[in-house]
Amino acid sequence: MTHLWMRHEVRTTERRAPITPADARTLVDAGVEVTVERSPQRVFPIEDYAAAGCDTAEAGSWVDAPDDAYIVGLKELPEAPSELRHQHVYFGHAYKGQHGAATLLNRFTSGGGALLDVEYLTDENGRRLAAFGYWAGYVGAALAVLHLRGKLTTPLTPTTREDLDAALQGGDDTRAIVVGALGRSGRGALDALAVAGIDATGWDLEETRSLDKPVLLAHDLLVNTVLTTTPVPPFVTEADLDAPGRELAVISDVTCDVTSDCNILPIYDRITDWDEPARRLRADKPVDIIAIDNLPSLLPKEASVAFSADLLPLLRNLDGGAEWARALEHFRTAVAKEAVNG
Repeated sequence: MTHLWMRHEVRTTERRAPITPADARTLVDAGVEVTVERSPQRVFPIEDYAAAGCDTAEAGSWVDAPDDAYIVGLKELPEAPSELRHQHVYFGHAYKGQHGAATLLNRFTSGGGALLDVEYLTDENGRRLAAFGYWAGYVGAALAVLHLRGKLTTPLTPTTREDLDAALQGGDDTRAIVVGALGRSGRGALDALAVAGIDATGWDLEETRSLDKPVLLAHDLLVNTVLTTTPVPPFVTEADLDAPGRELAVISDVTCDVTSDCNILPIYDRITDWDEPARRLRADKPVDIIAIDNLPSLLPKEASVAFSADLLPLLRNLDGGAEWARALEHFRTAVAKEAVNG
């Protein structure tokens, strides 16, 4: 019997769940054992999971879970234990040279565990099978519009789509551009801009192969949703921010590859957060960056329902699915690369 153990998220601003109570019920009915840790911040109460037939456990007790349990989460693990013996399903952000990647991979190798990174959970054509992309793009674009209009209040707090859409009402002549417009995140960004009454420009692969930098910089608002696994020429540089014709005033970097060699916006050195969602990059002619790496957590229910629906059929086949074998091979490749480089 497959045993899934959904852990509490240690990040205080993380409200999402990788598995909703309704989908947990489907798993239990299919013969999957599901244990859910208590969490005071998760959008779904623990009582709903118990009613769905799940076992419940205290926050952080996954460290003592049976060896064969798959630990399911979303964001970063706590710093302890130093050795990880389980197979973990979450977004590890450890395969592109990010800060802390080597330390995380060493924790797995020393403990005998493995990272089944959801970002690398793909079909045979390399298409991602479970992602929060749409809602990341939606929230990223919405925050950029609200900030540009002077309506963004801090600290940010989780909300619903209905309330967010109400805040976006009121069209204007903002010139907005979405890069990566044909992907999940790009579609979400375009939809949010449409709600805000903005007819945005959409660029994808064809337009970025030969980037028209002056046209890009002539927009007021940029939403970057491009996720690349190999380094490419940056879209906006420090020099671009100082260009005389630059009109760009707000940049929302949904991708947040800030500590990676694959960063296509090398104009900032750290992410922003719910307390400080926008950071000023230039003062004379202001331009601000929004780079929050858990945007969908601001719409926790909508984002969780969509992601859990993607993940559900894959979890039912966790012990034998080709997509999981591919994810494990990505982990082994990253570990081997780290051993060579280290």
